[in-house]
Amino acid sequence: MQYRRFGKTNLDLSVFSLGTMRALADQATMSATVQRALEVGINHFETAPSYGNSEKFLGRSLSELGVLREEIYLTTKVLPKGDVADVATQINQSLQLLQTDYLDAVAVHGINLEQHLQWVLGDGFDALKALQTAGKIRHLGFSTHGRLELILQAIKTELFEFINLHYYYFFQRNAEAIAAAAEQDMGIFIISPADKGGQLYRPPETLKNLCEPFDPLKLGYRFLLADPRITTLSFGATQPEELNSLGGIADQTYPLTNEEKASFARLEQHKKQTLQADYCAQCYKCLPCPEAINIPEILRLRNVVIAYDMKDYGEYRYQMLENAGHWFPGKKGNACTECGDCLPRCPENLAIPTLLKDAHQRLNGKPRRRLWE
Repeated sequence: MQYRRFGKTNLDLSVFSLGTMRALADQATMSATVQRALEVGINHFETAPSYGNSEKFLGRSLSELGVLREEIYLTTKVLPKGDVADVATQINQSLQLLQTDYLDAVAVHGINLEQHLQWVLGDGFDALKALQTAGKIRHLGFSTHGRLELILQAIKTELFEFINLHYYYFFQRNAEAIAAAAEQDMGIFIISPADKGGQLYRPPETLKNLCEPFDPLKLGYRFLLADPRITTLSFGATQPEELNSLGGIADQTYPLTNEEKASFARLEQHKKQTLQADYCAQCYKCLPCPEAINIPEILRLRNVVIAYDMKDYGEYRYQMLENAGHWFPGKKGNACTECGDCLPRCPENLAIPTLLKDAHQRLNGKPRRRLWE
């Protein structure tokens, strides 16, 4: 396991962090998972009040295992709402459940909308700073599932020491945010690269063949680990044995090799050749849509389904539209009225209404329950 400085926090975090949203089965599973994480060298544990019993299970696990507090780092989150008293209550509850008297890092959980950032700029930041002054919080950051422009706006406030965000080989929209955060020496935590980044733990044969001689999951990890600006990647284990897969990858933080670059080039070439005139280059100029359709994301999913046969992943993400609120905003493709508003803005001259209809037919599988449901 390699370790990297978490930006201006100066915390030395393992390049993989244990994200505990998935280890919710029971206390025994959490304890075994935490123990295995420690064995493989993970020193950073990420949780949140919204993750069911995660804080309680994690706190008990660390206590039962006799883990020395100074040997690990704990991050939890606080929702962007409420007054000073509400925030203090949230943090004190987290401290109690985690069985600790301080938190190494607290992230504002989901600056996804303008109103969330305005909460920070209003009472939110003052409330968190007061807790920091009191020694209950050491470092402040934010997580986000928001649009790029809002993420950049939050970074520019210079109020935060770290950021948790989505950025993967198959979703590079937030590349500018990575650069902006690094420019400010912010710690950078990548959310769910194996799952949200493409369900790479269950790759289709087409993707496996295109990635040869590399495993798609490890190649996806290497895309991120090779970037020195990125501190740590979330690993959301549900069972302790899943952490065994980190063997042979957790120390591979060197620059991309020529062979790895060739694999990525092959993936890009295949995508463009397969999609041809229907290839969406993800410029986002089609937005805003009068019907609030998430056009770029839908066409991104269509891209990977057609090019790489990533149908399960495409359906999984598509089903979140209209079901996840501001965590995954926008309507599905069948909401298109063929108004044509987006057409003159598309530099690729794509037949967007036709592609949206096609994407909906491909991706609108059976409804799925969200993880915490």
